[in-house]
Amino acid sequence: MSDLMKVSSNPHIRSKVTTANIMLAVVIALLPAAGFGIYNFGIDALILIIVTVASTVLTELIYEKAMHKKVTIGDFSAVVTGLLLALNLPSSAPWWIGVIGGIFAILVVKMLFGGLGQNFMNPALGARCFLLISYTSIMCNFECDAYSGATPLASLKAGESVNILDMVIGKTSGTIGETSMIAIVIGACFLILLGVIDLKIPGSYIVTFTVFVILFGGHGFDPAFISAHLAGGGLMLGAFFMATDYVTRPVTRAGQYLYGVVLGLLTGIFRIYGPSAEGVSYAIILGNLLVPLIEKVTMPIAFGKRGKRA
Repeated sequence: MSDLMKVSSNPHIRSKVTTANIMLAVVIALLPAAGFGIYNFGIDALILIIVTVASTVLTELIYEKAMHKKVTIGDFSAVVTGLLLALNLPSSAPWWIGVIGGIFAILVVKMLFGGLGQNFMNPALGARCFLLISYTSIMCNFECDAYSGATPLASLKAGESVNILDMVIGKTSGTIGETSMIAIVIGACFLILLGVIDLKIPGSYIVTFTVFVILFGGHGFDPAFISAHLAGGGLMLGAFFMATDYVTRPVTRAGQYLYGVVLGLLTGIFRIYGPSAEGVSYAIILGNLLVPLIEKVTMPIAFGKRGKRA
């Protein structure tokens, strides 16, 4: 009887799922894309992945030791950040690019804002955008031993034809982890089956972007043109692995759908009307900044409350 009378503080329903479990699942889900990237681009890609992940983990460890904070590298969040950042780098990039990006992602975007759960934007994409602005020529150089010339999206924007099958498989130039649509979708299916992510954000993102391309892409309902845009660049990687980030996405159901729509519109605007053939990274970063507003307009009103939201 005494046990029944005990009252504890909320939350009263607890789950065995931990941050470490979720982050480890994301790492496993990214392995197909990382493995294909290494196969596609060779030893340079492997070195860049190792160096970038090591830089994010060491930066978090050193910062927490220096600030006398609890060491949190065991939750694998720094590993996820480093791996995502590495997959968004060209294999031709020198190793120090991964180090600078890793330090910026953890120190500036994550730790200086309070650590995991407090960052206002995705650390990996924040670092990638920083590198794109600071080292544009390096970040836009996709020539390597296996490939030379423009990426498929750049060729498509220039009015040239592209090989859709090669883009789906991944036998094209690009960043280490964005080329193989198949590898990315395999990892995404793994996360969906585990219940780590769902299709609210990725689905609304991809559908909105597809509609935008049909309406404003200049080719109408052209399956080849649409497929090339879906398979090319970082759309799939961003939709399933970065737009779904728990910290920087909306928490409300309606907010997640609206967030996906906003990302699809921004990506379409950047790709169709912008000077660059890409746009996913900037779209998600801007979407992250809009999350507080999205949550404000989509927050459900509590039962019994009337009138306008505060």
